[in-house]
Amino acid sequence: MQEVKEIGRVRCCDGWIVTCQHMSISCHSPMRFAVYLPPQAEEGSVPAVYWLSGLTCTEENFMIKSGAQRYATELGLALVAPDTSPRDTGIAGEDDEMDLGSGAGFYINATQEPWSAHYRMFDYIFGELIGVVEQSFPLVTDRRAVSGHSMGGHGALMGALSNPGLFQSVSAFAPICAPTQCSWGQKAFRSYLGTRAKDWAEYDTTRLVSKSKERLPFLVDQGTADPFLEEQLLPEQLKAACEDATYPLELRYQEGYDHSYYFIASFIGEHLARHAEILNA
Repeated sequence: MQEVKEIGRVRCCDGWIVTCQHMSISCHSPMRFAVYLPPQAEEGSVPAVYWLSGLTCTEENFMIKSGAQRYATELGLALVAPDTSPRDTGIAGEDDEMDLGSGAGFYINATQEPWSAHYRMFDYIFGELIGVVEQSFPLVTDRRAVSGHSMGGHGALMGALSNPGLFQSVSAFAPICAPTQCSWGQKAFRSYLGTRAKDWAEYDTTRLVSKSKERLPFLVDQGTADPFLEEQLLPEQLKAACEDATYPLELRYQEGYDHSYYFIASFIGEHLARHAEILNA
């Protein structure tokens, strides 16, 4: 069992937000995550929704801005929000750019130096983190959902496809749908993975849906006033890929909403209700 240190606890919506730190085996560095435990967790184990945040975010953003705890209390769901990258690794320039390095792990395993020693976020999120959280908190170990925003929406969709059976439900807000075809993804993938197209395709949802034997339905919300919609997010690429693969996708365009947490707060209740229905079935 890994040692997990509690570094913060605050009351919220009759439950508790607990912030923790541990030494990650995958990332070879300290990693932080936050867990919201609803009041039902005081009586027994509860299902969990794992939330993957976007560029520049930490484990705090979702817990502070989303308003999700009220819905999680009503539904009896735990919420788990990890940090988006390793921090303070000593890599030169890791804090210089918002779309590479700190806060920009992209939920993949870097293979290129200097990133490969620490930026192993795929292994961390979809393996190590889940084990650490489930050993430390009263969570049902076979009922998990995953969701996320922007870079984290990419992580949620890609992670669910790449780990069949790990999650029973998946959704995303304004995900980076085709990272191999937008500048954010191309910059990160080139730095973390090198130049081989085959390596990039392993982390691109639009390339993975055709290979998936599991048909876990996607729920995706996208704001029509999102400034990153056409150049970075590319939801129509996801729609086309899912149609070609006959993969179940509910893509909802929300009129007038942007890329911010105001957008997430407006629809997070619907997403959590969908996850709860599936997890409690």
